[in-house]
Amino acid sequence: QVQLVESGGGLVQAGGSLRVSCAGSERTFGNHAVAWFRQAPGKERDFVAAINRSGGGTTYADSVKGRFTISRDNGKSTVYLQMNSLKAEDTAVYFCAARWSATYTPSTSRHEYEHWGQGTQVTVSS
Repeated sequence: QVQLVESGGGLVQAGGSLRVSCAGSERTFGNHAVAWFRQAPGKERDFVAAINRSGGGTTYADSVKGRFTISRDNGKSTVYLQMNSLKAEDTAVYFCAARWSATYTPSTSRHEYEHWGQGTQVTVSS
């Protein structure tokens, strides 16, 4: 059972940057694709970005392309989401999720991810 812990959320002004991290508990973390999702109050949990188990394949939601970058360090069992040029509409609770997967292109569907963290709040003030 992979346990995931997010960190790095906080309050930032519009146009600023923030990096959130997702630390995994298992030494098999490197066999898992990892994704970030976000959920604003009263809204669905939406896909943000995902990375395959090696880090060689990534995919992004259109709303964050060119602004956010997902990366991973399997030696540290950690996935990062670097968020630049933040907008007020990026305000949400950010969740990381993991699934055992060998595919090159990671899934964007929250229903396919088995393990979830507790979330970290990101607030962008305008």
